[in-house]
Amino acid sequence: MLQFIAENLPILICFVVGIGLIVLEAFMPGFGLPGATGVILEVIAVVLTWINHGSVAALGMTIIVLCVIAIAISMSLRSAANGKLSKSRIILNETENNEAGYRSSEDMQVFLGKEGVTTTVLRPTGMAEFDGVKLNVVSDGEFIQSGTKVRIDRVEGSRILVRSIG
Repeated sequence: MLQFIAENLPILICFVVGIGLIVLEAFMPGFGLPGATGVILEVIAVVLTWINHGSVAALGMTIIVLCVIAIAISMSLRSAANGKLSKSRIILNETENNEAGYRSSEDMQVFLGKEGVTTTVLRPTGMAEFDGVKLNVVSDGEFIQSGTKVRIDRVEGSRILVRSIG
């Protein structure tokens, strides 16, 4: 047994260190250096197995490598989601939602149907004033001169579409 380990020590070292680096990449994603190095070491382990033991052993080693990588990454991700790592400060567990008062953009639906006056030329975007509030607006592709009366037809998120009424 010790003779087998001694003969295959480079293969075992490449295999174990490669798996370790791939797991490290799963926990600390970044530039991919540990993950890429781990994959290269796994390829080296398979090539060394092929050179020393033949193609059938290399195929077996490839299957073992893929299975161990899948298991290691699965366990790493499960640990990250449920273990100590999920309770650490580097994992964001809080969400920002509407119920808590967070908004990705202001709700502009209150302006729907309001009439106002363009303060700049709309080509097709520009500024218009509605009840003393200046807003960025978009026309339906038409050119609208400054000082023209417009009505808000649609609101799509923060995009306000207007149509000339005068």
